[in-house]
Amino acid sequence: MGVEIERKFLLRGDGWRTQAGSSERIAQGYLVGAEALRAGLARASVRARIAGERAWLNIKSAELGIQRAEFEYPIPVADAEALLARLCGGVLEKFRHLVTVDGVTFEIDEFLGDNAGLVVAEVELDAPDAPFPRPAWLGREVSALARYYNVNLIEHPYARWTAAERAADDAEEQA
Repeated sequence: MGVEIERKFLLRGDGWRTQAGSSERIAQGYLVGAEALRAGLARASVRARIAGERAWLNIKSAELGIQRAEFEYPIPVADAEALLARLCGGVLEKFRHLVTVDGVTFEIDEFLGDNAGLVVAEVELDAPDAPFPRPAWLGREVSALARYYNVNLIEHPYARWTAAERAADDAEEQA
């Protein structure tokens, strides 16, 4: 079984930008999305993703936290384009920047469209308690907060977050 162990963080400023290596634009949508997951009608999200000339179908268990079952399969780009256009309830777009710190790669997602202004860092680990560097630009962990999951950002994008949702994050980042 495929397992993903991933931790997600807010960022403190743009200090990471000088360390960014490669970047690519990503478009993704969900065939089984947030509404079905929230209603208990599905046990996994199903996503189609395009990055450059590559595409994947991804199945991820519907549970909060840093460790989840995940399966990912390459598919033709034309198939992914058809899935995004015809079967997904919206498309999320972002730039993914790769930043390596002390041999550990952080994937920094800078969201576009209705999610513009939201930037998060993710780090994949070999074990839930694996150590990893904490650069100064790495902020508060949000791994257990469902609103930061990509599947939820399509249904409830950052542009529609309430002042209270944004203020809670800002207050914790300044603490």
